[in-house]
Amino acid sequence: MRPSRRIDNLPPYAFAELDRLRDERAAQGVDVIDFGVGDPTDPTPDHVVEAAVANLRADRCSGYPSYIGGAPYRTAIAEWIARRYGVRLDPATSISSTVGSKEAVFHAAEAFVDPGDWVLAPSPGYPPYVRGAQFAEGRCEPYAVAMSGPVLPDLEALPEEVGERLRLVWITQPHVPTGRAATLEQLARLLAQVRERDVLLCSDEAYSELWLEGPAPSALQAGVENVLVFQSLSKRAAMTGYRVGFVAGDPRAVAAFRRLKTNIDSGTPNFVQAAAIAALGDEEAPARSRERYRERAAVMVAALREAGCAVETPGAGFYLWAATPGGEPGVEFARRLLLGPGLAVMPGEWLAEPLRGGGQPGAGRVRLALVPPVERCREAAARLLGRP
Repeated sequence: MRPSRRIDNLPPYAFAELDRLRDERAAQGVDVIDFGVGDPTDPTPDHVVEAAVANLRADRCSGYPSYIGGAPYRTAIAEWIARRYGVRLDPATSISSTVGSKEAVFHAAEAFVDPGDWVLAPSPGYPPYVRGAQFAEGRCEPYAVAMSGPVLPDLEALPEEVGERLRLVWITQPHVPTGRAATLEQLARLLAQVRERDVLLCSDEAYSELWLEGPAPSALQAGVENVLVFQSLSKRAAMTGYRVGFVAGDPRAVAAFRRLKTNIDSGTPNFVQAAAIAALGDEEAPARSRERYRERAAVMVAALREAGCAVETPGAGFYLWAATPGGEPGVEFARRLLLGPGLAVMPGEWLAEPLRGGGQPGAGRVRLALVPPVERCREAAARLLGRP
């Protein structure tokens, strides 16, 4: 018995590795304040929990759910998209439920990429963009997203070998961890390039409701044809453990995704769909979340700057993308924070793929997920600055 070559050659998953290091310190008796993984610590809103419980009680002998999500859930998604973005989609053909967004992001390449095809993905970015392409035997071309400059790739500037077999373009809207968002004009320009090549634009919009400055446009507002949006209830409603999300967009892409999905999982549980419907109907809880993240960002931005880190308050998302003091490697700075003040942060190098021709967009950076409560953020700031 031996692992497959894919598994054998697979580097450690960044978030799992960070969990391991954090747990090692905690086992030594250290009170670690965890800014590493973007897992909200705020409770799921009461009405969302109550909707799940009510469905469980009403449907005690539930069978397998719909592979693609029940009609009530898909209708609730279509109604939310119409309210939020002014885009009308047919829930029968243009929407599918997902088991969170990670599995959907990872498996998307299996539906659209053949061996040897190319996928574009932002660097830094969500690791499943790259890993999904690799498992589909495709090749990934990273493009850099920094605190200034382009947020989206320019398909006209691609190397010839990439352009000839390009199949899928990933964007994160708004982009995390930089917190920057593309404008509708920029999205429209990219979509025109995508349609000219007849490839698929995949827009990961899981952080769309956690804006700190103002809401970002959706790729769906630029157009539905050749677009597939990936969404999650994890961040907007603190529902990471529920594992529920959706894809929406071009009916052709949704049909291919559904065909793949029916061979992978057995659908999102009905009681979880009921909770998601309740969450989509509520805009007050996301507004309260945004206020909490603004408060935490203010505390940590001030402390990091005083500690010698260049950092900006993000326009969206709940991450800080901080430059390390003096350009110290992110891995070393993260190690010092864990072994010293007991703060767990993500090294930038673990989130960014090296670029063609050299360059590592995550070098000299760390990412902080603003998930600890504000009281713990204040404690972390005091530890960082060596204050009692």
